[in-house]
Amino acid sequence: MLKPNDRTFTAEQVRLIGPDGDQLDVVPYARARELAAEAGLDLVLVSDRSTPPVVRIMNFGKLQYEQKKNLKAQRKNSAAQKLKEVKFHINIDDHDYETKLKHALDFLEKGCRLKITLALRGREMAHQELAFELMDKVMADLAPYADADGKPKLLGRNISVNFAPK
Repeated sequence: MLKPNDRTFTAEQVRLIGPDGDQLDVVPYARARELAAEAGLDLVLVSDRSTPPVVRIMNFGKLQYEQKKNLKAQRKNSAAQKLKEVKFHINIDDHDYETKLKHALDFLEKGCRLKITLALRGREMAHQELAFELMDKVMADLAPYADADGKPKLLGRNISVNFAPK
């Protein structure tokens, strides 16, 4: 937002909004500056594209503070969209499988995106069908809680698929 007190502002008539948010009237720019000075506040340009331009009597420092605060809150909330990863192996025990699945569900409940990776070691590369069966099982167990971004893909020695929380 710009302050119309700047020398670049050249409108003769402006639509004035008071400090309470009520629309006062279309007044000359000089009169709007006088009213802002009487109130001890700033005259802030709200919309310069409308005819006549809209200005508001308000505390400009407070406006800047609130905008910074809102921007910081937005950045804080957007950081919650992290990508969490849970790794599996083909020869995983049932209890270990359930534990890793529980961790994956916790990540999804927190709103994080999830990446499931199944790492193949040594001779396990010769039995990729077992790995894809395990990935299908994981996808079926996570289906009520998350949407898969596609089918599992083999990249090098890892099979991975991403999930987005429902």
